[in-house]
Amino acid sequence: MKRVRANHWIFALSGQQLGRCPIHLSRPRSFYKPPLKTSSRTITHHSTMSSSLTLYTAPTPNGHPIAIFLEELGVPYDVVRMSISDADIGKVHNQVKSPWYLEINPNGRIPAITHNGFNVFETSAILLYLAGQFDKDNKFGFDPIKDPQSYSEVMQWIMFAHGGVGPMKGQAGHFYKFAPERIPYAITRYLNETRRLYSVLETRLSKHEYLAADKYTIADIKTVTWVYHSEGLDIDLEKEFPSLKAWVDRISAREAFKKGMQVP
Repeated sequence: MKRVRANHWIFALSGQQLGRCPIHLSRPRSFYKPPLKTSSRTITHHSTMSSSLTLYTAPTPNGHPIAIFLEELGVPYDVVRMSISDADIGKVHNQVKSPWYLEINPNGRIPAITHNGFNVFETSAILLYLAGQFDKDNKFGFDPIKDPQSYSEVMQWIMFAHGGVGPMKGQAGHFYKFAPERIPYAITRYLNETRRLYSVLETRLSKHEYLAADKYTIADIKTVTWVYHSEGLDIDLEKEFPSLKAWVDRISAREAFKKGMQVP
């Protein structure tokens, strides 16, 4: 059961550095409210409860899997919304290149967590850590000793997403939508590679309900957020990859997915 928590948000918008301690928000996941906005001051609402687990994140395909998994697990957690904008460096306290955050994640990216004083960064590493800490019954995975082959399947698909789907889809999105100049070679290269990786997923999911051992696992949680918003690349999942689209629909219907996608 999730612990009921006060609905509070704390977010550094701009202005002076505010010390070494991160600014947190704590709220029940089912009562999300957007951050309060103002010109140059900090909005602070103090929570009456505190979790031993803090998620540092932003609304991206890298950040959402952690919130989704925490929602699936029902683990209470605090959230720190981070800025990933280079324009905020030195201006916004909760920016990923801030010295205090680099002590948590030396790579200066999201997501990261702290759990009882222990820091973990990289999406896949966090999912595996959370599974080890909170999924003792292997509801979202398999025992590496008792069922090493199924466990290996989970690991294989996590690594496939970590080294393939995420980076390639990310680069495709960058060059297709955000690059300051249009580079046809880069757009073609990364869109083609994204489609190739999607075809691998399509083949797998045409024969299996989920990626690993026909069970919803952290491999699915890791991968699905990268596929969920494909229309931005003009990829029509329903027409091009129907089995992949059905898989996305199955997962996105889950309550934990819906809640996790609202974080932060």
